[in-house]
Amino acid sequence: MVSSGSASGSSTDDGHTPTSNICPYNEELTHKTILVGDSGVAVGKTCVLVRFKDGAFLGGNFIATVGIDFRNKVVDVDNLKVKLQIWDTAGQERFRSVTHAYYRDAQGNLCFLYFTSLCSLCGGRSSAWLTEIHEHAQKDVVIMLLGNKSDMAAERVVKMEDGEKLAKEYGVPFMETSAKTGVNVDLAFHAIAKELKHRATQQPNEPKFQIHDYIESQKHKTGCCGL
Repeated sequence: MVSSGSASGSSTDDGHTPTSNICPYNEELTHKTILVGDSGVAVGKTCVLVRFKDGAFLGGNFIATVGIDFRNKVVDVDNLKVKLQIWDTAGQERFRSVTHAYYRDAQGNLCFLYFTSLCSLCGGRSSAWLTEIHEHAQKDVVIMLLGNKSDMAAERVVKMEDGEKLAKEYGVPFMETSAKTGVNVDLAFHAIAKELKHRATQQPNEPKFQIHDYIESQKHKTGCCGL
């Protein structure tokens, strides 16, 4: 006779743990994530990517991204290796058709707005990017809105509440980041990685991973808004 607990992960009569209900994660998977936002207002996509990839701040003047570039990084999620391939797109209008092509097989998308430029929000640019993602990306793409350059408090013209309102309209999580100080940069990418890992291993009756709740819980752990 088989015990009543044997079907839920306990040992069977032969001493082995059943694996039929376990969905293993393939650590060789590569998850493509796109960074979008206007280059015209210098939202800082490249600086955020360099901060996440290398832990450094790309200060001073540098040439804006031309076309598209990418970097790879492996992050630890629940003791598993999750590979992110992060594509840094050019925000100039002449490169939009190129960006559209990269949306199609992307699993994650980080959309940037810039707190020191009203054009980034009030001019509808961030809304336009979010709409574009919904039009060209996969239906189940993981989307996040980031308000970058939160360290520049003296030059700030866009309120955090404005970013939160925009994110709520599109049903996506929102957080403030700073490539200079590193605030929330790791959290943003780790949240994306955690969501994608959960999707790959989720069982039919298992509750979905709530990325909004995860982000808020991590913010509260730090007692602020950064890692």
